[in-house]
Amino acid sequence: MIETARLLLRKPVYEDGLAAIDLYGDPVAMEFLGGVHPRVAADPGFVVGAWLKRWEDNDCGPLSIVRRMDGRWLGRVGILVWDARTWTHTTFTDAGEDAQPELGWALAREHWGQGYATEAATAVREWAYDERGIERLVSLIAPANARSQRLAERLGCTRSETVELCDTGPAEVWEHPR
Repeated sequence: MIETARLLLRKPVYEDGLAAIDLYGDPVAMEFLGGVHPRVAADPGFVVGAWLKRWEDNDCGPLSIVRRMDGRWLGRVGILVWDARTWTHTTFTDAGEDAQPELGWALAREHWGQGYATEAATAVREWAYDERGIERLVSLIAPANARSQRLAERLGCTRSETVELCDTGPAEVWEHPR
């Protein structure tokens, strides 16, 4: 668990699946993340199961963002692993030296504009560098996703190349400072 002034960032639990419907069922929130995931509404544990599998495979993955003052689930933030040769989701073991960790975030729309994503991403970035020993951390952001680009700028990231992701198309690579 990672604690910030306002947030608890913790490994997901199956109960988070119900709260995640507000995020994964919202076409605006999901516009740049592959669109609405209808399976989440039918099986709220589906997305949490996928998150926990990433933890099992990589000893890192998505964390639930929970507001400390009331325990409200706000979204997710964490480390995803890509194979930089094909830009497909993978594990550190399978991709070897081509594994590229990504710091990703997504909040339910009602929580946008309150600084939660910046606070959560900053804490996870520190954890990734200090506790996980990650050497290079990026965020992959759709070229039209101005909100996430502004967040990357606030985090001190620099834009480099554009790559083609296997599931959502073009993405700009934003490199995080150490």
